[in-house]
Amino acid sequence: MTRVTFYIDGFNFYYGLRRTRKVDSQWKNFYWIDIVKLFSQFLGPDQILEKVIYFTASPLDPQKSSRQSAFLNANKALNPDKFEIVRGKYINKPIDCPHCQCTISRPEEKKTDVNLSVRMIGDCVMDKTDHLVLVSADSDLIPPIEFIQKNYPGKKVKVYFPPSNYSHDLKDNLIHHKSKPVMLINNKPKFVNSIMEDNVTDGDKTYTIPPSWK
Repeated sequence: MTRVTFYIDGFNFYYGLRRTRKVDSQWKNFYWIDIVKLFSQFLGPDQILEKVIYFTASPLDPQKSSRQSAFLNANKALNPDKFEIVRGKYINKPIDCPHCQCTISRPEEKKTDVNLSVRMIGDCVMDKTDHLVLVSADSDLIPPIEFIQKNYPGKKVKVYFPPSNYSHDLKDNLIHHKSKPVMLINNKPKFVNSIMEDNVTDGDKTYTIPPSWK
């Protein structure tokens, strides 16, 4: 059996869903989905899911952080052996306004690209997977992909573009290696099939869909 690992750029994935929701309101239902169930539906008959790894950072805003925690904890409760969370962090980055000359702070996610790159290459070095699926449209991740393609030709790399996100550079890389990206926006039925119950219980703990996501 071929081992398949999914590497999800959580920021890219979530904000892709948010942009898609502006066009089709039903996509809001997919904020609260079983991530492992979603991507398991893409496996072929000769493939086995090794793991789904979700790379993210805790938002500085308490309400946003609470919603994210509920989502991640629910997924971990449903799939304790197949779902892994790798965290970066947010920092307040000072920005000078060109109009009023004032300095403002804007939160910026850090470490996700590095964490993704290190993990993908590391899983190849340690032979922990056969197929690597990157769920992102961030062209900054081309260097680790090219490294794997050059140094581990026996490992297959695929890219799934989150809804409403696209990268011509990533697409061109895949075409050069006789592959093509998967457009998640064209797989709405798989999202529908992956919506979690409003309440997910793990022992004496219950994780509930945030009211603003209903």
